[in-house]
Amino acid sequence: VTAAGVLAGKPLVSGSALRMEGQLVVYNYQGGPCYRCLFPAPPPPHAVTNCADGGVLGVVPGVVGCLQALEVLKIASGMGSSLGQTMLVFDGREGRFRSIRLRGRRPDCAVCGDNPSVTCLQDYEAFCGSSATDKCRTLHLLPSKDRISVEEYKKVLDEQVPHVLLDVRPQVEVDICRLAHAIHIPLSKLEEKDEECLKYLEKRICGEKQGANGKALPVYVVCKLGNDSQKAVKILQELPGQELGSVLAKDIKGGLMAWATKIDPTFPQY
Repeated sequence: VTAAGVLAGKPLVSGSALRMEGQLVVYNYQGGPCYRCLFPAPPPPHAVTNCADGGVLGVVPGVVGCLQALEVLKIASGMGSSLGQTMLVFDGREGRFRSIRLRGRRPDCAVCGDNPSVTCLQDYEAFCGSSATDKCRTLHLLPSKDRISVEEYKKVLDEQVPHVLLDVRPQVEVDICRLAHAIHIPLSKLEEKDEECLKYLEKRICGEKQGANGKALPVYVVCKLGNDSQKAVKILQELPGQELGSVLAKDIKGGLMAWATKIDPTFPQY
């Protein structure tokens, strides 16, 4: 966004919020720095926390958004902004504002410097190594024959077909909500080929196989959104035959959030 502002000759009124804190600054304004002046290189993707993981209290973006609107009106009306080289920081926990003086414009900045190397918009997802939004991307790791919809799984339950439901979410998510009949083994344990967890899964499979009439027992794998469950299915498929016997592992598309949306509206969404 900062590059688009510089290329268009427009200031960027930037606001951000995370947890109980917010920040506001105006980039590329009256000779002040742009974002790339202050942060020439992006941080490693794993070091960046998004709102979905870090959380944000809803009123904090509201406070920051109102202040953003105020700065836009001041700039548009010719009054000018006081945040061209200053970052305004809001602490919602303490109910306090403070101002931090920013470094000035860098003559060697790749975007707004004297000889900029960025003269058109780049692929910033590739540059930063992460998605431009918090929206989780849907993975497609399995063929359609190895996946079922939540509607199809509901039919399995209604017809009382012998099977095992394996929940591979982290423990912290399972503590929020779960399907009562599911067994829980985190994906991390499957990736480690944890012997105790595999024996537990084998025991549950053997118990359910008694009603399967010698057929391969379906193991349906579920997670929050249907991405980790696909990874888990691939792991189960690659296990030696003697580990779990004849098992038909399938992923439930869309995970528990699809279950909450399409099957059980009372199931918590988080």
